[in-house]
This record gives sequence, C-alpha cells and structure tokens, in this order.
Amino acid sequence: MSAKPYHDIPGTIVFDAAQSRLGYHLNMFCMSLMKADNRAAFKANERAFLDRWPMTEAQKRAVLDRDWNGMLALGGNIYFTSKIAATDGLSFQQIAAMMSGVSQPEYAEMMLKGGRSVEGLRSKSEAR
Repeated sequence: MSAKPYHDIPGTIVFDAAQSRLGYHLNMFCMSLMKADNRAAFKANERAFLDRWPMTEAQKRAVLDRDWNGMLALGGNIYFTSKIAATDGLSFQQIAAMMSGVSQPEYAEMMLKGGRSVEGLRSKSEAR
C-alpha cells in the first residue's frame, strides 16, 4: 500500500478503503451485536462467538481485551466497535476517554473546551 498523506497524523487512524477491507469481518461482527440474540450469545461465551467470524487472531484478541485503539488499527470502525461498548453497558464518551488516555470527566471537559489543542506535534515526521 502506498503511503497516503494522512498516514502522517500522529495518534490518528483514518478509516479509508484499505482499513475497511482490513476490518470487514471485525466490523460485521460488531454490527451483529445490533441483535439481542447475538449480544446474548457473545456475552455467554465471547471466544466461541468470535470464532464464528473469519477475523484474524489479532482482531479477536483486541475484542476480548477491549483494546479500543487496537481494534481501529486492525480495521475497526469506531461507529461499529462502539456496538461492543454498548453491549458492555459503556457509553461512546466512556470509550473515547479510554482511547484518549484520560478519565471520562476529563474527556467531557476537554470536549466542552473545544477538544485537544492544535498546538504540538502535527506530523510524525516532526518527531524525528
């Protein structure tokens, strides 16, 4: 895959066509959680339910570990992976805080103040 200019943004995974192909089965698993029967089967035996899907072992491990950023790196779409959070009784804001490395109240305050500062490292090449 050729490098795209947006691959240089620190801390950001852009969900593009390549990420979509990479995470297709992961995202379809996530969407299956829209059905109550699937949520119940997943909660009853997460590993067995995941094994129904042709996901990579790394994707399955990220789901089992609730590695939210890892799921995105492996092709997950945040709007799809949030179905796992909802199944766990977590809000979108709670997982966004986890992904950002701050508490939920800190995350909420940061968003109310306009989000992260635009100051600082803007390109991975600047860190070299």
